[in-house]
Amino acid sequence: MLYYLFQYLEQKFQFPGASLFGYTTFRAAVAIILSLLISTIYGKRIINFLRKKQVGETIRDLGLEGQVEKAGTPTMGGLIIIMATVIPVLLMAKLDNIYIILLLVTTLWMGTIGFVDDYIKKFKNDKEGLKGKFKVLGQVGLGIIVGATLFFSGDVTMKEKLPLVEQQRLLEEDPRIARSKLFGDEIKSTKTTIPFVKNNEFDYADLITWIDPALKAYSWVVFILAAIFIITAVSNGANLTDGIDGLAAGSSAIIVLTLGIFAFVSGNIILSEYLNIMYIPRAEEITIYITAFVGALIGFLWYNTYPAQVFMGDTGSLTIGGIIAVIAIAVRKEWLIPLLCGIFLAENLSVVLQVSYFKYTRKKYGEGRRIFKMSPLHHHYQKLGYHESKIVTRFWIVGILLAIITIVTLKVR
Repeated sequence: MLYYLFQYLEQKFQFPGASLFGYTTFRAAVAIILSLLISTIYGKRIINFLRKKQVGETIRDLGLEGQVEKAGTPTMGGLIIIMATVIPVLLMAKLDNIYIILLLVTTLWMGTIGFVDDYIKKFKNDKEGLKGKFKVLGQVGLGIIVGATLFFSGDVTMKEKLPLVEQQRLLEEDPRIARSKLFGDEIKSTKTTIPFVKNNEFDYADLITWIDPALKAYSWVVFILAAIFIITAVSNGANLTDGIDGLAAGSSAIIVLTLGIFAFVSGNIILSEYLNIMYIPRAEEITIYITAFVGALIGFLWYNTYPAQVFMGDTGSLTIGGIIAVIAIAVRKEWLIPLLCGIFLAENLSVVLQVSYFKYTRKKYGEGRRIFKMSPLHHHYQKLGYHESKIVTRFWIVGILLAIITIVTLKVR
């Protein structure tokens, strides 16, 4: 909203400083400051409200050190993250930008699913919460909305670099030609990025056009199915990672900040040309959303680090996973998720392997056996005797390493 206000003041009255709001970097900086202030100042009030309403965590005794002491800690703290993200975005972003609209929808959609789950657990005394099939249905619904919007919307386009011969001809005609002139017109595309490959673009349409080129008309089906799978996998991964103080919020902040770098360079035609990556017009605006989201996560950590004063609950974890997935798909970097979101992947795999191996050995030997002492993975290390603060810090370090490797893929092919 402030963007439009100061744009009007600049055009009509040449108001001093109003032109600053035309710069993405300035609005991103203001967004992260606002989100930090909102999450730290108003976060305490939300925690007190949740405590007053007795929205405390019910803890099952699983034999983990310090676990029982957490009983009664307020949950549904994801409301802090959502509020501290949405308010700065509404103030600082271009609200007619398709990516901003999509991310706001994602936040409210996943936040609602998580809130309903937490509400059923706390106020309906149902430990199971929202039935798994309804959660999956909600994730699938969001995947359809995101996939269909990104595929069919005329505002979602990309620009490809002109053939090398054409680039050389233009440069020979005028050596002073700007790099931005080396791109063609905006086009609709289902291309995405594959890491560590020289010609690193992959078209989802290729998954069916090898059968018959005429099937390209149905490439939207493949793209939407991919969006559904990615959103479901990442949101569940974030949900499983939310098991000890500060782990999900800290790991997610690292992931989102990395995606912010990709969003910024993908939406900047000069940097896109220099790094030889696909240029996505209007994607630069996603940076505003990301900085607000990072600020909200870091502000939430103020109260969520050990010993936690509040838990995010499914209200936060499902929202975090959904946002990460949608940003990755929007900037065409979703194939980097297994690397960038390695912590989420490890947590997911530990559960899948544990359950599968237990069922297999019970069927074969008559009794179930386990690979890990407990799953998800962070609980395995707790069972080994590591303090949860040490586990969280080391997971963060691994997350930073994965983020650096992910950024390096911009040039290593």
